[in-house]
Amino acid sequence: MAKRIREKTAKIRQNADNRPKASVKYVRISPSKVAIVLDTVRGKAYDEAIGILNSIPNKSAEVVLKLINSAAANAENNKGMNKHDLYIAEIYVGQGPTLKRSMAAGKGSANRILKRTSHITVVLDIKE
Repeated sequence: MAKRIREKTAKIRQNADNRPKASVKYVRISPSKVAIVLDTVRGKAYDEAIGILNSIPNKSAEVVLKLINSAAANAENNKGMNKHDLYIAEIYVGQGPTLKRSMAAGKGSANRILKRTSHITVVLDIKE
């Protein structure tokens, strides 16, 4: 059984370089809000994910939609793949740098405001 797992991981590593991907950095949306949208489209086909994202009324859905379209364009132009045969193999969000701001509070003090940023990455693959 361990031999089969090693063979599968070797095959995945070979194909990892051929998969089209796209990423966007320093998006001014908190990673927790983006993660909610990513969970709805993870593992879906390209066409289905586009339909879902068009119906979600979130700012993060617009960013993810543009990112998936960018990855599909990379697949079509750079790899010669048909974008209707693709599905979302991996999609994840990481925390970017946090902008620290302050807001005036009572008695001459200040409260800290944390404006969080996100790095979002999507990897597409062909349906088998």
